Amino acid sequence: MKFDKKDVEILKILQTDGRMSTAEIAEKVNMSQSPCWRRINQFERDGVIKNKVNLLDRSKLGMDMVVFTSINLVSTNLESIETFEREIVNLPEVVECYTMTGMIDYMLKIVTRDIQHYEQFVRSHLALIPNIRETHSHVSVTEIKDTSCLPLETQL
Repeated sequence: MKFDKKDVEILKILQTDGRMSTAEIAEKVNMSQSPCWRRINQFERDGVIKNKVNLLDRSKLGMDMVVFTSINLVSTNLESIETFEREIVNLPEVVECYTMTGMIDYMLKIVTRDIQHYEQFVRSHLALIPNIRETHSHVSVTEIKDTSCLPLETQL
């Protein structure tokens, strides 16, 4: 997809404050409301805008533990991969999961209340998933940057 400068401006606003009205966005990008609304509507139809959500502050909800866990499977045949992935998507503590190249098969981002909750999660859920050969946990100490904003400037 090709995006012009106005598209990028609109998308930058939407990804930082999804509560803004179309009129407010149009004013910020210096265009009239109808064409701005049409662009936003097209972004939604094309799937550029996947979802509209509210971002919650995990610390204020008592979810202070972020752990990055690398996973290696015993076997990476199709059935093993599908089983692992089916299990992972059903675990709410796993907020992100990626297949990886190199020495590990998967990287998980796991959010829990504290280290005890993480240990309970591993023992009660993660360790019970078949075909896991090994896990390595990396506990986050300090959060330097946490954003859901994509680097849209690279689209021009």
